[in-house]
Amino acid sequence: MTALHAEPESSSTTTELTVARIRSAIAPILRRLGESAGRRESARDYAYAEVRALAETGVILTGVPRADGGAGGSLREVVEVVIEIARADSSLAQALRGSFLTAERVTARPDLPQRDLTLERLRARDLFAGTVNERSGGASGRITARARRRGDHWVVDGEKYYSTGGLYAAWFSTQALSEDGEVVRFTVPVERDGVELLDDFDAVGQRLTASGTTRFTGVIVRDDEVTEVGDNPPDNPWQGSFAQLYLAAVQAGIAARVLADAVRYVREKARPIKHSSAGVSVEDPYVRETVGAIAAHAGAARAVVLVAAETLGGLRGLRGADARSAGAAASVQVAEASSTAIDAALAAAEALFDVAGGSITDRDLGFDRHWRNARTAANHNPRQWKQAVAGAYHLTGEEPPTSGLF
Repeated sequence: MTALHAEPESSSTTTELTVARIRSAIAPILRRLGESAGRRESARDYAYAEVRALAETGVILTGVPRADGGAGGSLREVVEVVIEIARADSSLAQALRGSFLTAERVTARPDLPQRDLTLERLRARDLFAGTVNERSGGASGRITARARRRGDHWVVDGEKYYSTGGLYAAWFSTQALSEDGEVVRFTVPVERDGVELLDDFDAVGQRLTASGTTRFTGVIVRDDEVTEVGDNPPDNPWQGSFAQLYLAAVQAGIAARVLADAVRYVREKARPIKHSSAGVSVEDPYVRETVGAIAAHAGAARAVVLVAAETLGGLRGLRGADARSAGAAASVQVAEASSTAIDAALAAAEALFDVAGGSITDRDLGFDRHWRNARTAANHNPRQWKQAVAGAYHLTGEEPPTSGLF
């Protein structure tokens, strides 16, 4: 299945990209996505045309240096854009995660294998997906997919799950084990013979992230599509920090959307209960208290995520022991931000229902999706581990795991 094409919202592909131009171009698209998010989730209706329109604005290039054809935005500015997307539709924000991660890798790592080729694809407005996860019944991280050497290419068989954004993407990155037991990492087009994308993700929330199964059956992988064989650890081994911060930004976006929905509902639909001291809901002291609490949760989530983004952005250019020390500290800060953002989004989503009576639970409103989306996104990397790792770091100086989840 491939994404539909639509005319871009602006001429971003022919004019110099800037963060301001990108944010201006995506605004009307996000407005439409926000207005249709609840209906689309209920109908399992993927926003192919709108995603293509978003891609054409160059939004994925927000943080790519101008010398490489991007907008040259800071990591904080990238995260601000992600929060905006998640505020409109958190499923879509998560579906674009693989593309933003690809753009961040080419920005942060001048030595990235096939960097020029990846940049060319990004500038062509291609989208990326990928996962290493499997449902093999073994421990998390176990690889059962196999890559067999056949002449001048590899043949890959296996299945991957949580293929976030796969239905929207042009390229898919993953890994398999060679006959010698080495990890083979590669990127292939999703339309390659033998690649099958299944729309079988069936969680309680984040239903339109396109995070289902990707099946490889005798897929040919050329040598020039292999990005790495074996391990080559960088100076800063916490390469998953931005990926985790991205999920925290999704939570911040959910909390921001909850606040917007609470304010709109109170202003436009809510009625005071019979024994209220107010004539209209906007003057009810307890409604005001609840909306204030929701606003505090949303503000806290946004604040911790943006501060962590500034810290991560400061790691670029560091080498050796400095990179490792700063990387460990930033990884812990991201873990703390993630935990805070998750708690804030869940609390805000629950409090939304306290601004009105029974009518706010009407299924047509779809407000339950905010809690379901926050809960589902939170379960990808449980926050108890993040809190325990942060505690160990502060108490003993123990470094976080380098699993990619911190």
